[in-house]
Amino acid sequence: MKAAIIDLGTNTFHLIIADLKNLQNPILYKTQIPVKLGEGMVKDNKIIPSAYQRGMACLKDFKMVMEQWEIQSYIATGTACLRTAINGNNFVQDVFQQYGIAIQIISGEEEAQLIYEGVKWSGVISERSLIMDIGGGSTEFMICDTTNLLWKKSYPIGASRLMQLFFHSDPINEIDKNQLIDHLKTTLKDLFEELKKNPITTLIGSAGAFESFAAMTNTPIEKEYASINLHSFLSLAKRLEQSTHEDRAKIDNLIPLRVDMIVMASILTQFIIGSLAIQQLKISSFDLKMGLLQRKLMQFHT
Repeated sequence: MKAAIIDLGTNTFHLIIADLKNLQNPILYKTQIPVKLGEGMVKDNKIIPSAYQRGMACLKDFKMVMEQWEIQSYIATGTACLRTAINGNNFVQDVFQQYGIAIQIISGEEEAQLIYEGVKWSGVISERSLIMDIGGGSTEFMICDTTNLLWKKSYPIGASRLMQLFFHSDPINEIDKNQLIDHLKTTLKDLFEELKKNPITTLIGSAGAFESFAAMTNTPIEKEYASINLHSFLSLAKRLEQSTHEDRAKIDNLIPLRVDMIVMASILTQFIIGSLAIQQLKISSFDLKMGLLQRKLMQFHT
């Protein structure tokens, strides 16, 4: 049985085609499109017309791919952008009316749960850890041990959102950077309180920006996870902070979508590493969409 997984993020739309009968290697096809649905959204909390059209065009293409693969089942989820935009529900309705794709807008809590399930599936969790998923509109944090999810929360501090709020010069200036850090300290107070009860020294980054960090530090991702050398990451982060758009565009293995947002992602990651005295940085290539796929597989085989 062939199924489709559609993950509609603030920056990127993902499509996976999977054979649910194949537990070992279910993925038949996958693609990701840099739709940038949340572009320019901070001002009016609204998906702007050009982004709206990009999103519709992408889902039209996804529908065609699904028909070509003769999909029998699918799940489509919308996250931070569709959750918070005042015209998010209009987008969902238009997609269903035009292409027959029913999108489920999930809560931040459910998003964090699915990310955890995807990351756990990768096999990367070997001790109590903090999982971090930097999206475009939100960032999710999950505290876990090797068997259980202990705590989870979604925060409105995604890279696209932070860029629109604090990235007013290139390179970022000290005033904007300090305002960003102050914003993070205020926003993440309850995370740090929770970590006093469940201290960790390992940070696991979930796909996305962390895949770019791995690529830029020449860290091979064997199987579904890897460890990133902390010194290499911190050196990279310093370089990114001091660079211009033109400089970053020349960096090997940095995809165009992340050329600017990677600055926000690196500052956020540095802040977490420094605040928690992190000793080990890992990356999981599995994230929310893999959590969705795992659920589909489990449903099919039970």
